[in-house]
Amino acid sequence: MSTRIILFLHRAEEALLAFLLAAMVLVTFTQVVARYVFNSGAIWALELTTFLFAWMVILGISYGIRVHSHIGVDALVKLFPPAGQRTFGLLAVSAGITYAGLLLYGSWDHVVGIVYEYEIETQDLDIPLWIPQSVLIIGFALMLWRMLVMGFRILTGRDVGLTLGDEGRDAMAAYGDHDDPVAEDLRHHDDIIAEKKLGDDK
Repeated sequence: MSTRIILFLHRAEEALLAFLLAAMVLVTFTQVVARYVFNSGAIWALELTTFLFAWMVILGISYGIRVHSHIGVDALVKLFPPAGQRTFGLLAVSAGITYAGLLLYGSWDHVVGIVYEYEIETQDLDIPLWIPQSVLIIGFALMLWRMLVMGFRILTGRDVGLTLGDEGRDAMAAYGDHDDPVAEDLRHHDDIIAEKKLGDDK
């Protein structure tokens, strides 16, 4: 039951990020058309786009931690045995927890202690400013939670260290997989480049 709930929350997070991206693109596109075709536009569009982008980026931090898409320099760490990698992983997680905790504390103090307390409103959307800025609290709370989960996984031996994104390894794995359509696209792309280069040499 708990697995289904977690899976549902993960899908909901992905759907929210996709919605934010789509909404930002849609608002920007409609404003470009309105400005250059109809010589008009909405005053609040820029502010809304800014808030949508901020939500997507800040929520994307914790999402990147969950799917291990953040890229780090771990060439030196990988030279150590598993025990050493686990130690460095715990140090990195501790730094991340401290960082997320400080940001969460500062966000709460800013949003609740200042923006909400003094009833500050947005400039163009005419809504309370704490509504769009609440993503600071939500995003950094999620970041803190996922850093704690990562630390728990290292302590329990499920992970050797930080699981970071490795674009080179992923590309090589995809390129070598003959059953993967993405790998086939990569090989096809290389064939096109090779043919073009051969034609240029002639």
